[in-house]
Amino acid sequence: MEFFQHVLNALQFGSFYALIALGYTLVYGVLRLINFAHGDIFMVGAYIAYFVAIMLLGADGVAAGAGLSPGLTLAITVPVTMILTSLVGVTLERTMYRPLRRKGADRLYVVITALMAGLILENGNLALLGASRKSFPELLQKVVWTFGGVSVTNLKVIVIVAAVVVFGLLQFIVTRTKIGMAMRGISYDKFAIPLMGIPLDTIIVFTFILGSSMAGLAGILFAMSYPILEPYMGALIGWKAFIAAVVGGIGDIRGAIVGGFLLGFIEIGVVAVFPSTLRDLFAFSVLLGILWLKPTGLFGVAKTTKI
Repeated sequence: MEFFQHVLNALQFGSFYALIALGYTLVYGVLRLINFAHGDIFMVGAYIAYFVAIMLLGADGVAAGAGLSPGLTLAITVPVTMILTSLVGVTLERTMYRPLRRKGADRLYVVITALMAGLILENGNLALLGASRKSFPELLQKVVWTFGGVSVTNLKVIVIVAAVVVFGLLQFIVTRTKIGMAMRGISYDKFAIPLMGIPLDTIIVFTFILGSSMAGLAGILFAMSYPILEPYMGALIGWKAFIAAVVGGIGDIRGAIVGGFLLGFIEIGVVAVFPSTLRDLFAFSVLLGILWLKPTGLFGVAKTTKI
């Protein structure tokens, strides 16, 4: 029974990694850009969800709050958080990445800019809100189901189901729609796409909307599961999600999901057997071993450049 309990915990952690890794892999698949600010967009999404929730609940000293019920607050907070977080991602693209892209800047400078954007989000949060942690309000009444000694909560089920549904939705958009076809076309040849009448900037903005909204969804689910928010909460989990995307084969949606769940299973498996202080050491060592055996990742394909 303890084994199945660890499996459920691994699925929950893997879902967070997978949702964030999807944002990395979408942007890289279209622009060949590693958006290192994505982990901090996840953090911003959690904070946006916090402020939206307390305004709707009228909690945490907000006297002018709407006073809505927790259930209705959650139903409103999720889409509002995803929309506002996607605007943060689009703002970064418009103000930081697009000017460099139009000037033909080397990819290295864009990556450095992405790192700088993440630091701006972290330290901007610290400057505006201070270092004190925020306690996320309880929007969902906790329900625990027990099956033969294995306990699962309704929130854990929601997190896992959300990751699977998002994967299916993104897979459908990328493989079955015209805009998805345009996204795949840009990843293949971004210079030929405008010649075919496809608005390059529009497709790129749509990609950032998709990726950032997934980070916002992950942010609110994470905040509900672990309701303590702080400005640097997105740094480590963002790096882990990036590594999961690379292991799965960055640029491939299936790889992001598989890499995220794989990292979750490795971490929970290590904690179940060894001291928790060894979790990251063992997890990253295993992932490094996978990359030694298959440098392109589990679903990645080696790219060739035609001259």
